[in-house]
Amino acid sequence: ALVLKLGAELNQGELSSSDCQIAFLTMLTVLLVCLSSELRPELFSSKSRNQSLDRAMDLGLAEDHFSRPVGSFVASDIEQLKMAIEECKRLILELPEHSERQKDTVVKLIHLRLKLQELNDPEEDEPNLRVLLEHRFSKEKSKSVKQTCDKCSTIIWGLIQTWYTCTGCYYRCHSKCLNLINKSCVRSKVSHQSEYELSICPEIGLDRQDYRCAECRMPVSLRGVPSEARQCDYTGQYYCSTCHWNDTAVIPARVIHNWEFEPRKVCRSSMRYLALMIPRPVLKLREVNPLLFNFVEELVEIRKLRQDILLMKPYFITCKEAMEARLLLQLHDRQHFVENNDMYSLQDLIDISSGRLSCSLTEIHTTFAKHIKLDCDRCQAKGFVCELCKEGDILFPFDSHTSVCHDCSAVFHRDCFYDNSTTCPKCARMTERKHDDPPDPKDK
Repeated sequence: ALVLKLGAELNQGELSSSDCQIAFLTMLTVLLVCLSSELRPELFSSKSRNQSLDRAMDLGLAEDHFSRPVGSFVASDIEQLKMAIEECKRLILELPEHSERQKDTVVKLIHLRLKLQELNDPEEDEPNLRVLLEHRFSKEKSKSVKQTCDKCSTIIWGLIQTWYTCTGCYYRCHSKCLNLINKSCVRSKVSHQSEYELSICPEIGLDRQDYRCAECRMPVSLRGVPSEARQCDYTGQYYCSTCHWNDTAVIPARVIHNWEFEPRKVCRSSMRYLALMIPRPVLKLREVNPLLFNFVEELVEIRKLRQDILLMKPYFITCKEAMEARLLLQLHDRQHFVENNDMYSLQDLIDISSGRLSCSLTEIHTTFAKHIKLDCDRCQAKGFVCELCKEGDILFPFDSHTSVCHDCSAVFHRDCFYDNSTTCPKCARMTERKHDDPPDPKDK
């Protein structure tokens, strides 16, 4: 962790030239010690360990720098540690290179820095759950070093730092950054405003933003002075590098209008919002862009499968075997498919484009049809016989070669019945029965 931290500081240019030399020696020493202990364990004999212990005692390394003393540290203790660190840096530069004393001093510098980091980020008395700006922050126990603080944009060192994650929007930050957060939880926005921006990159210009970040109001410019202005393809606004990390996401407006799924750069808040919204069925394609069905054959296929599933649903609701087998729960991750046939989520459209949804939905459609037409006697008994030709097998409304009367829901062969152009026998009987029945005296 220390090697990675020093490397990050070197990359960010936060160290001076002398610090760079010290950091290089520190990393080199740590790596050599690790490699030597793994590859040549015989080198670390009891005599060598005793010599190292003697040197450690001379340098004051016998002190347990990781133990937490009784009581709390005051400012003078931190200042003393900083002075000791500076003294170690000076000694490292003065001592002969690759000497044993220089290596020991580097090790002491590592211990002192760890102790200083521990004092700057105390872990005691940290609550496991904190609520702030509708965030529900949960204290993390993971020691992973691959996380980045969403507030200060620096690495979270899980080995020596306390950090929190919002259980709603997965906002991550150091414990010391919690009180500096000024962004509300994105999940609250999803709960109150479950709809997408359906204009493609609705840019308003930096001048309308007063040349400031749309979120934190930090001054920005296209020249990168004082901070680079980065555009979010979802909102069309410009953000600073702290609020925009060049994350990418599929833009709903580009999918609906252009059937384009190439990820575009978005700001952090938009990325979280789109990630939370992606499974929600809020897109009504028939109203937003009905012409899309004329150009995307996969959409027509999915719409037909969804219509058939809705026609199968009444069979399952009244079938004891289907309810016990929980057939409809095969669509538990897309419950809107058994409620309507015109609402889509962004994840649905992504899966349609990749072909995954067509394969899975066809398999479920086959399972449902097999239960109704072959496996279940009760469902078979609810089939229809074409009253126009009175020939052929039992018909069901979801069969591809059938037509359904819109008034009485009777099922006929498609060749026999053309969209009510032929008189429906069942409707004719129902009309005749109404005329033959005597009027009810109560209606007078």
